[in-house]
Amino acid sequence: MDAPVWFISLACLGALYVVALCARPLAYLALCLRRSKDLHRYGSWAIVTGPTSGLGRSMAMELARRGLNLVLLDLDAANLQETSQAIEVCHAVKIKTVVLDLALVTTPQGDEAIRRLREAIAGLDVGLLVNNAAVNTPGAVYLHEADIERFVRMIRVNLWGLTEVTAAVLPRMLARGRGAVVNVGSGSTVAVPSFPLYTVYSSTKKYVARFSRCLYVEYRSKGIDVQYQVPFYVHTRMLSSAVKAKLRPWFVATADEYTRTAARWIGSGPLCVPGAAQKLQWCLTGFVPDWAHDWYRIRLHLQHRAVTRGARRAVIPDGGSSSRGQLIAIGNSSSGGPN
Repeated sequence: MDAPVWFISLACLGALYVVALCARPLAYLALCLRRSKDLHRYGSWAIVTGPTSGLGRSMAMELARRGLNLVLLDLDAANLQETSQAIEVCHAVKIKTVVLDLALVTTPQGDEAIRRLREAIAGLDVGLLVNNAAVNTPGAVYLHEADIERFVRMIRVNLWGLTEVTAAVLPRMLARGRGAVVNVGSGSTVAVPSFPLYTVYSSTKKYVARFSRCLYVEYRSKGIDVQYQVPFYVHTRMLSSAVKAKLRPWFVATADEYTRTAARWIGSGPLCVPGAAQKLQWCLTGFVPDWAHDWYRIRLHLQHRAVTRGARRAVIPDGGSSSRGQLIAIGNSSSGGPN
């Protein structure tokens, strides 16, 4: 007896759904089994922004371990010197540093810093740019609660600064017909439909995701690989202790673990979630409906807000105001995660 049409249709839909579920882990497995690209094929120098702490420092160390010379960009000259010395102790590579405050882009001081960057890389075989620098202060707040200048700074660093540094480096890659650009993003842009109370931060990272995908399409035919790398939970100063306490340890990678895997994936497609545990988090979020994500996220981030507001009161004395104390208290909000 022939099966009814409705049964065949449902069976086909179920088969397609199973194939779709299996496609992502199978593609990941195939890439894991494939040898990683030799990063020297892009060039002998790599540029890393925000290299003095967290993922940026670990990525600089990893690239130096792989034998790449480094151009390090950061706003603090002393931190750049300390990081350079730490890398040189471990690895025999050449290092150049450029003091560049990405919050000053589109200003005369920012234009001067970009000019110094172009001068620093003139004549160098720059093959890789890692846009890691980002700002996530003031942390979990309602839009009306924070000083607007903090949001302006965040937008300048996360969005304008990344764009301007990329535009400054791309011409040298184009001239040689090879190169790679890695833009470090956030799990909040791919795993969840909303990221309330971190609205401006996650929105700037959404720009980076679209920016990366468009550049990937624009420049792949010109020999330049552009990739958006998505960290979920990683042990850095941007991940608050309140968030860490609620997570299973195996869900949270160390910065060194993350960057070892991330470096292996450079050049392998437009989007990358490095690490099996982080990839699993991404896959699992796909089974949760949007309304449940929204319900959970607003409650979780309200808890973050309560913690950071309590920390601010502990840091700033009664009757006084210290913008520096405020920054220290709330500057450790989660990043990376769904960030």
